[in-house]
Amino acid sequence: MFGIPGKQAVTLTPAATKQILRLMEKQAAQGLRIGVKKGGCAGMEYTMDYVSEVNPLDEVIEQDGARVLIAPMAQMFLFGTEIDYQVSALEAGFRFNNPNVVEACGCGESIKFRDAPAS
Repeated sequence: MFGIPGKQAVTLTPAATKQILRLMEKQAAQGLRIGVKKGGCAGMEYTMDYVSEVNPLDEVIEQDGARVLIAPMAQMFLFGTEIDYQVSALEAGFRFNNPNVVEACGCGESIKFRDAPAS
């Protein structure tokens, strides 16, 4: 596991916590697994999947009943990230306020991390 002992790798805003709880109940999921994969114009993309079974290598973040699991290969990229859920007149979705991102594409779907090669 990466990071500082006793400090969560990822934090959730109240809006994100509420939305994750809704999704967990709707999908009868154990939580949401967050990861990163190669792709997009900036090189990397976030992934989110429903979890029916916890992987023992995942870092588990629990906040007010909401459970987020960080995939092992994503832990170093997500340390220090705040996850928010925002609703506007045109869209709604999770936003990742990640201090490790050095570049993002114009649409906001693709990111580049410090020391991470582009695809």
